[in-house]
Amino acid sequence: MSPAARPPLLGFWMCVALVVGNSIGSGVFLLPASLAPYGLNSVVAWGFTSAGALLLAVVFASLSRSFPHAGGPYGYVKNAFGPMTAFLVVWGYWISIWVGNVAIATGAVSYLTPLMPWIAEVPGASVGVTLLALWLLTWVNCYGIKESGRLQSATTVLKLMPLIAISALGLFAVRATTVKAAAGIPLSAGLTTAAATQTLWALLGLESATIPASKVHDPGRTIARATLVGTAVTALICIVACTTVLLLVPPAQLAASNAPFVDVATRFWGAGAGKVIAVFAAISGLGCLNGWILLQGELPNVLAKNGVFPRIFARDSSRLTPTFSLVFTSGLVTILILMNYQKSMVKVFTFMTLLSTTACLVLYALCSLALLRLHIDAGRAIRRHRTVAIAIVAVLATIYSVWAIVGAGLETAVWGATLLLLGAPVYLLSRKGAAA
Repeated sequence: MSPAARPPLLGFWMCVALVVGNSIGSGVFLLPASLAPYGLNSVVAWGFTSAGALLLAVVFASLSRSFPHAGGPYGYVKNAFGPMTAFLVVWGYWISIWVGNVAIATGAVSYLTPLMPWIAEVPGASVGVTLLALWLLTWVNCYGIKESGRLQSATTVLKLMPLIAISALGLFAVRATTVKAAAGIPLSAGLTTAAATQTLWALLGLESATIPASKVHDPGRTIARATLVGTAVTALICIVACTTVLLLVPPAQLAASNAPFVDVATRFWGAGAGKVIAVFAAISGLGCLNGWILLQGELPNVLAKNGVFPRIFARDSSRLTPTFSLVFTSGLVTILILMNYQKSMVKVFTFMTLLSTTACLVLYALCSLALLRLHIDAGRAIRRHRTVAIAIVAVLATIYSVWAIVGAGLETAVWGATLLLLGAPVYLLSRKGAAA
């Protein structure tokens, strides 16, 4: 395809929207309730998590600047540790995406119930609406990456509005008495560590702009800048908004809330404002789902083009979208949504979402080590761009990722390792097929 006929590519602001949109989903709107038992420990935890996220953002920015056409995390780890290690890490990450998309989709639809009670009342309605949202957004991604990027940009702006509004409320409504209630829970290392594990959920996705690298305009410059800006914006908004809710609602009441931001809006601005916040929360979840659907299709497409995944996943449409990969992975999400509809599968589903977080952390740790390895390799271009500072960042980012994995618990780590090893047969079969 000639450059003139090539579809428009993702620019800087669309990449920023991909980072922010994939990080800020429906989860952040529930996070204050989860953090309520930790009081001001959660504020300290946000500091650790944000610092770790910014370190990781520097890691991905540095890698994308030096290897702009590597295809994201797979290419980075492959350059440092070989194709099999890269495949196993990205295999686990890919599974984490479509497993996590189940939670994102169901969470987004749940926010619509205040306006459309029939979703919760009519048997099967919730799963039907969830599947409708999933496949509508899959169609958008199949239609074209530019259209997906535009939708991502629009929903990112919309999802930020309620978070910024609640943050602004904190400037006028927070009083010494509300701070005292949150401060009633003493600070401790244990509580801070536990809270940090939960705050990490809000910042997963900072690597999003690196994955569709082949479809980004001037990737060496655009991805690095978008990753840093997107991560910083996400961290700042999440910290201020979640802390504001924590300081405006008593801990006991907040812990029992199913919609903390809606409760705050209703309390200060009335029931109508609460419903508006619920709508924006649903838009936030759907926008997040759109971005992750893009990535769940792009990852196997990149792997297949590198000869380590079935060839059919390497096919692109005339609009440069991996149609088969998108449809296949959304099919997997559909199966999990239907499984989750059966009540007996709820515990399994919850554990799988925890596994998805661990898989992301493994990817972060290996990419940080890849940066360190490539940095000390005299033959790599990355050495010419950065000196001791990059090595320090890589080491600190690795330590942070390992610390977060340990915080997830031994059982989860063991199952996460098992999940990664299950990719070995797929890798060997794909390599054998590519060589045939």
